[in-house]
Amino acid sequence: MTVNLTRIYTKLGDGGETHLGDMSRVSKLHPRVEAYGTVDELNAVIGVALTQTGLPARFAGWLRRVQNDLLDVGADLSVPSSGEAGADKPRPRLRISAAYTEWLESACDEVNAGLEPLRSFVIPGGNPAAAHLHVCRTVCRRAERRALAIEEEGTAEALRYLNRLSDLLFILSRAVNEQDESLWEPGAHGADPGASAVSS
Repeated sequence: MTVNLTRIYTKLGDGGETHLGDMSRVSKLHPRVEAYGTVDELNAVIGVALTQTGLPARFAGWLRRVQNDLLDVGADLSVPSSGEAGADKPRPRLRISAAYTEWLESACDEVNAGLEPLRSFVIPGGNPAAAHLHVCRTVCRRAERRALAIEEEGTAEALRYLNRLSDLLFILSRAVNEQDESLWEPGAHGADPGASAVSS
């Protein structure tokens, strides 16, 4: 698939509309635009995570692969099912296949096998690389919700991919922190209503 970008600004979006992948025009507030726009945001925050020290080279390689695959996800989400190839639309559309998600599952299983089981929820943070991966995870969850809002059967595989990607980002954050992580203690600071905020 060849992509040619000659002019970056076209002025076509100045009125608050944009083209979907099938060239139909919709508002920039359209759920489909929200979905692939949030996937683009996720790609950008992964790019920031890749600049952090302490990220193992193997994980960095995986995240670069994910960045490329997220462009595929965005391309998938940008085209409604009505834009599929047919008599009047001969060009096949790029769609996410099960193989994308299967690769994520394999990566999850490989890393998670070396981690201690969790006994509570992890409080985001730790070293810079892990903290950024937590940000990536939360943006990924939002991208998943935006994709779900499209309410179209054709988005099922993209949804599975985003769901599994958030799992991988969480697992990588734990591995990067080398399990030196803070865990949620339910009600830890609410047991004594009279406790001073200064002493807590």
